[in-house]
Formats: sequence, C-alpha cells, structure tokens
Amino acid sequence: LHDIRTEDEFRRAAAKIISKVRTISAFAYRKSMGLPFNFPNPNLRYCTNFLHMMFSIPHKLYEPPLGAVKALSQFLIMHADHEQNCSCSTVRMVGSTQASLFASVSAGICALWGPLHGGANSGVISMLERIRDNRIPIKDYIERVKKKEFRLMGFGHRIYKSFDPRAKILKRSAQDLLNNMGHDDELLDLAQELAEYAMNDDYFVERSLYPNVDFYSGIILRALGIPVTMFPVMFAIGRMPGWIAHW
Repeated sequence: LHDIRTEDEFRRAAAKIISKVRTISAFAYRKSMGLPFNFPNPNLRYCTNFLHMMFSIPHKLYEPPLGAVKALSQFLIMHADHEQNCSCSTVRMVGSTQASLFASVSAGICALWGPLHGGANSGVISMLERIRDNRIPIKDYIERVKKKEFRLMGFGHRIYKSFDPRAKILKRSAQDLLNNMGHDDELLDLAQELAEYAMNDDYFVERSLYPNVDFYSGIILRALGIPVTMFPVMFAIGRMPGWIAHW
C-alpha cells in the first residue's frame, strides 16, 4: 500500500494507519513497562480497544471507568486538526515531494519531538508537580507568574484572544471524568484550583490568558492513567486523521 494509485487504495491505507497507530502506541507502552502485549480485540470500538491494549491484564479485560471512553474520544476529536502547526506543515511539505503517505505522517510524528509542540500538555503536568513537590500555595504561584518568575503552562493561545473553544469542550469532559472516577489525585486537585484562581484574576482576564486545550487534555490523560511520556504519542494518534486529510 506504499504506492497509492486509486481512491480505494488510499482509503484502505488511511484506515490501516489510523488503526495501527493505536496498536503500535499501546505495544510501545507495554514494552516499556515490561508487560506482555495485548492484541487488538475486533469486537471493541476504537477508544475502548486502545484502552484494552494499554491496560488489560491476562485473563481480565480492562473495563474503563464511566466517562473514560467519552473523554478519550473527545480528546482525539479535538486534536484531529487545527491550523498549520509544525507537524501538519511538516506532513504537507514532505507530501509535496510525492513521498508516500506513510513517510509523510512519519515526518509529522518526528515533528512532535520538540517540547514546544508535542510537549505542551506534558508541560502542564510538570508545572503542577513543581507546585506540589515544593508545596507552593496556588496564590503564591500566581503572584510569581505575574512577576515572570514562573511560567503558567496551559494558559493562553497565540490565535485565540478569548477562551479556546476546544478547551470549553475538554473542560466539561475533564470535569465529568473526574466526578465519575471519584478521583484522589493531588495534581488534579491543584489543576482545578489553579484554573479557578487564574480565571478570576484580573491580570489574566485582561490579557486573555485562559486555560487552553493543552491544560485540560493533560488532566484527562493523567486521569486515564496515560503516563506523561506518552502525551506526544496521544497527540499523534489524535492528529493522524488530520495529517492524512492534508496529505
């Protein structure tokens, strides 16, 4: 399927990539944890199948918490396509040489290596870990952000001058997921406290620094049990249909 000549060949290639990217990602995670691979279950839907390959154990199928599949589905949809960012532009540029679909999306994946693109939502978790580990009160952290001593990760957007519309959807999704899970995670508590504090502070409101899609996607992925090292991988899974469409 590397030499795509017809519409049917393209559709089959696209379907294979969108499906296989889950398997490869889940297998990489299981390998890193020293766990046996879970093969795909054709009876499961897209997101449920991915969570199965990630978290099922021998002789026991993983049963996602209520709201987990919906939250993951919304995460992937919200990341499917969004303007000419680094990875999308890379796929288009490589594809313009008539490189194959497989080579072009591979280039897009490599473009996620940098922390300023693929690492945005993992930066949110790193910020929250700093606050937790150093026992910094949220009010103090906010004041130090204003003095430019710290960075506020996951807030603001170079395009949106109001609330990121994708963030509105993922905010509701994150809140529903956390409520359904009855979570007990200090980092997630800090994230909610930080968001509420910043959105009610004139300094951030005047500068249109609202929580963006990376802020809430980081919360969702952590709640689902996805390790921070896999956040760029999750971005790639979500972005794959968009890359293919641009190609």
